[in-house]
Amino acid sequence: MNKKLVIITGASSGFGEALAKEFSKSGYPLLLVAGRLDKMLRLNLPNTLCKKVDVTNREEFENAVREAESIYGKADLIINNAGIMLLGDFAIQDPEEWKRMLDVNVIGVMHGIQLVMTDMKERQSGTIINISSMAGVMPFGDHAAYCASKYGVRGLTQTARMELSPYNVRVITVEPGAVSTELLGHTSNSTIKDNYNRWRETVGAINITADDFVRTIKFVYELPQSVLIREFIISDTKQDV
Repeated sequence: MNKKLVIITGASSGFGEALAKEFSKSGYPLLLVAGRLDKMLRLNLPNTLCKKVDVTNREEFENAVREAESIYGKADLIINNAGIMLLGDFAIQDPEEWKRMLDVNVIGVMHGIQLVMTDMKERQSGTIINISSMAGVMPFGDHAAYCASKYGVRGLTQTARMELSPYNVRVITVEPGAVSTELLGHTSNSTIKDNYNRWRETVGAINITADDFVRTIKFVYELPQSVLIREFIISDTKQDV
C-alpha cells in the first residue's frame, strides 16, 4: 500500500529530525519545514520536500504544504513539532520572549491545524499530532511563559479534537518530559540552564532519547483510524515530576 504524506514542522533538529528519519525509514513521503534548510537537506531523505518556513507566517507555511500535496497527494498526518523554550524568571523576563514563544508554540500550531483540517474533514480521515510538554499539564519553576504556551497547545488540541472527531479525524496531544535535545539551548540565562541540567542529571532523566519518543509517535499514528490515543505523557522512568 502506498504511504501517504507526512508533514513535520521543526524538522531540522531534535524530535523533528528524529521523526523525519523514522517515518522516512518506513517509506513515507515527507514535507519537512524549519528555519534551517541546510540541516534538513543534509538528512538526504528520499521522497522528501524540505522548505525553509517560519510557522508563524501563514502564507509561507501554506505555500509549502500545497507544494508538497501537489507532489505527494493530500497530507494524512501533520506533526506540529516546531517550538521554542525560553526559560526565565517571570518577574524580570523580557516580554518579547513571551511573545516569541506564544507565536511559535501556539499560533504556529494553529496554522498547521487549520492548513490540513478542511481536506481531512472532507476525506473523513487524517491525523493531527501536536507536541506539547509536561509543562502543558503541570507548572515548573522559570517556565511561566513556556507553560502558558504549552497549556495553550493542550487546550487548542482538545477543542480541535472535539470539532474534528465527528469527521473521523484524529487529534492527539503529546506531552514529553525531559529529553536531551537542542531545546534548552534557546534559553539565554546560563544560570537557569545550569540548574535545569543539574536537575535532569540528578533525576536521571537523560536516559530517554528522541528515538524512544518518535517510535511511540509512529506507533500511535499507525493504529487503525478508528483508534484514538487522545493524549499521552512520555518521560524517563526516573523523572518523578
